[in-house]
Amino acid sequence: MAEIEGARERTVTTNGVDLHVTEAGDAGAPLVVLAHGFPELAYSWRHQIPALAAAGYHVVAPDQRGYGRSSRPEEIADYNILELTRDLVGLLDALGEETATFVGHDWGSMVAWHMPLLHTSRVDAVVGMSVPFIPRPPLPPTELMRKVFGDAFFYILYFQEPGVADAELASDPARTMRRMLAGLGENTKGGQVKADEVLALAADDGRGFVDRLPEPASLPAWLAQEELDHYVAEFSRTGFTGGINWYRNFDRNWELTADLDGVHVTVPSLFVAGRADPVLLMSPPSVQDAWLDDHRGTVLVDGAGHWVQQEAPEPVNAALLDFLAGLRGRGEGE
Repeated sequence: MAEIEGARERTVTTNGVDLHVTEAGDAGAPLVVLAHGFPELAYSWRHQIPALAAAGYHVVAPDQRGYGRSSRPEEIADYNILELTRDLVGLLDALGEETATFVGHDWGSMVAWHMPLLHTSRVDAVVGMSVPFIPRPPLPPTELMRKVFGDAFFYILYFQEPGVADAELASDPARTMRRMLAGLGENTKGGQVKADEVLALAADDGRGFVDRLPEPASLPAWLAQEELDHYVAEFSRTGFTGGINWYRNFDRNWELTADLDGVHVTVPSLFVAGRADPVLLMSPPSVQDAWLDDHRGTVLVDGAGHWVQQEAPEPVNAALLDFLAGLRGRGEGE
């Protein structure tokens, strides 16, 4: 099993699930919780965990429910946003901490953005990566997606039918993870999103999801073979259903959070993304500006795509540490 420098591991039981967590730094130091996305693991923060601990933070990264060595509930409804955020609140309780700064990437970003909306008193600040804050839409999300995409292929809609995407992704986990992590970047080489190639992925031609992703000629410099092997081993063991079930709760989440309509994020916030992240084509960061009342900045990392904290750890770590220092009363006017 791949190890992260200076980190320790344990299992925390909370909110009806076991969460396998990777942590570093001293208990009692300012707490930072790192929430990964799809298809990732706590391991996706392997470059951030040592850097944050070295800077004096207690950093905790769970394999979120459905992933890695954490519980994988059977019911789709068990992956709704209320349960996902309660997991992180329960993690604070288990650590004996009242508050933390929550940092999320991809789906983890959506969980992190919901933390100050649903559990305001437990949140010091929030950092979203790759997925900006998205205000509550007027219609159920999949209904809007169908209006936008019509008969075109869109992976989130493809993920809705139980068993279909699960079987495709799990049929060859090595191919899935290679294409997800390395192949996805084929459309963003040179630091620019190749919009025409991204749009070509939506062709209504009967292909599944992984079939549409380019096969990389080689691994990118930021992804070592042993790192890819760790992902492959874990998803070969667990399959992908847990993570895909998060997508099957889009409409349920919309129904469960009707009281959040019009609510702003009031805690300090930061947004970080690769400038070549295709997600930004669908969700431009500027949309979030009116909803973040204490936004400390948007950092777009040149030359990086969707897996920004893995692709460009140095600028990402610098942005995180600068933001965190400002919360501690440092970093401004020095």
